[in-house]
Amino acid sequence: MIESVVTKRLGALPVAAEFLRRLDVAGIVDALCPPDPRAELTHGQVIEVLVANRLTAPAPLFRVGDWARSWAVEEVFGVEADLLGDDRLARALDAIAPHLDRLAGSVGAAAIAGFGIDVARIHWDMTSMSVHGAYPEAGQDEDYPMVKFGHPKDRRVDLKQVQAGIGVAADGGVPVFSRVLSGGAGEVSQVVGAIQALKALAGERRLLMVADSKLYSWGNIGALLAAEVDFIAPVPASKISDEFWAGLDLQQAAPVDYTAEREEHLPPEQRGHYRVLQDIQRIPGPRKRDPVLQVRRILVHSTGNAAGQRQARTKRLAKATAELEKVQRGASGRYYNTAEKLAARVGVIAKTRRVASCLRTEIGTDEEGRPTLAWHFDEQVLAVQAAADGWYALIASRPVEQATPAQVLLDYKGQGDAERRYGDFKGTLAVTPVFVQHNRRVAALVQVICLALLVFCLIERQVRQALERDGDGTMPGIYPGRRRVRPTGRMILHHLGELQLRIRGATDPPTIILSQVVQVDLLDLLGLDVRRPRWLQT
Repeated sequence: MIESVVTKRLGALPVAAEFLRRLDVAGIVDALCPPDPRAELTHGQVIEVLVANRLTAPAPLFRVGDWARSWAVEEVFGVEADLLGDDRLARALDAIAPHLDRLAGSVGAAAIAGFGIDVARIHWDMTSMSVHGAYPEAGQDEDYPMVKFGHPKDRRVDLKQVQAGIGVAADGGVPVFSRVLSGGAGEVSQVVGAIQALKALAGERRLLMVADSKLYSWGNIGALLAAEVDFIAPVPASKISDEFWAGLDLQQAAPVDYTAEREEHLPPEQRGHYRVLQDIQRIPGPRKRDPVLQVRRILVHSTGNAAGQRQARTKRLAKATAELEKVQRGASGRYYNTAEKLAARVGVIAKTRRVASCLRTEIGTDEEGRPTLAWHFDEQVLAVQAAADGWYALIASRPVEQATPAQVLLDYKGQGDAERRYGDFKGTLAVTPVFVQHNRRVAALVQVICLALLVFCLIERQVRQALERDGDGTMPGIYPGRRRVRPTGRMILHHLGELQLRIRGATDPPTIILSQVVQVDLLDLLGLDVRRPRWLQT
């Protein structure tokens, strides 16, 4: 008798299953959407499988069944691939759609409690996802986020979109809160709703909300102050003139002990340096009778930003110079034979090269009545711009007794975690493009991907915490050459993705096939015993 042996992809399925179990995702979904006793699968089981798919090999709904057949989904989750048709997956999305905020809040609370996440500081940000299809407004359900044209972050202005906002805890960069929003919703108008949800997650703890410049509005800041939620946000550059920055004395600013993670390997003389001052920012309301709000303003100077701005301005001026010289040579020629044509072309150059503030031009005529162009850059304006290089401002609500100007800057620096998570959201988890027929299902699918992002970040956090307990937070084997690095969630899933499961028969237990030492190390750091995994014992 020949023994049949079947090999399936295992990848990070057991890791995903363990973290989903600890979060009780299936239990939370089934409590919100009670299953039909006659159904072979509950909605919770389906949603867990969809999350696992996003973490291992993201696929459109109609391909999830094929993925489950080649991967060890039945062995890990107890779900047969034939039950994962796109109709069944769509019904699960329909079921959770009315409960997306409660689902996100319940799972986020489970993550905070189960993994001990510190949510004293939350970074809030939004992003957009392009959606393929017509999605006429008349055919959409107004009770759910609408697929609309907006201001896409991926610059696909030809496509409609939906948006997502996430609240990322500074502790490990974990997105403990998420919300799906209509494609046309303004970022400024969403802050108050996020405040209320995040404050509920924080409970009795005092919450510090860190956001981007979209938070800066009289209404948002007033709502934050009224809710007694501490906040930090950058002041839009348009609110402060270059002349103000040029008038500051950099030597009066206090140095800040901070080094960006990307520069830690550089010698001290090549690293960027920061200095801070502080004063008051006054924010008038939209009406004259509205009270003027006053908050602390931290004035930050970054040598790295200054160098980048100088380089960018030099490039803009060089390109503008080349184009203006070309126009000057062609004055009175075929293309620029009138003053109006000269002026129009110069205007285009000034706008596209962003030199309008310093460009001075004079369009006249020569002795034969032909148009001429004379131009120069205003050196005084350029000197003011150069003196303003590297400066930006933050507003903060906490008094100086609770947070020095340097501490405000350090707290704000974590905002990159939220932006980095959107890279994972759209890259590793393949959120775009979205191909779903109804806006209700679009919203539900985006929320499922937000749950996958939460699991993804918890995996990264647990590995890093384990490494920090036992050493310097780095490990070899992640990249070729055995150099030691801090593992990212993407690289953790990449290495676990090579795991396979060998199934010999009904009487013999399946065997996990490991091909790299780093796989054993990662599973150990994640607390999973490959010899007696929980999912093989049930």
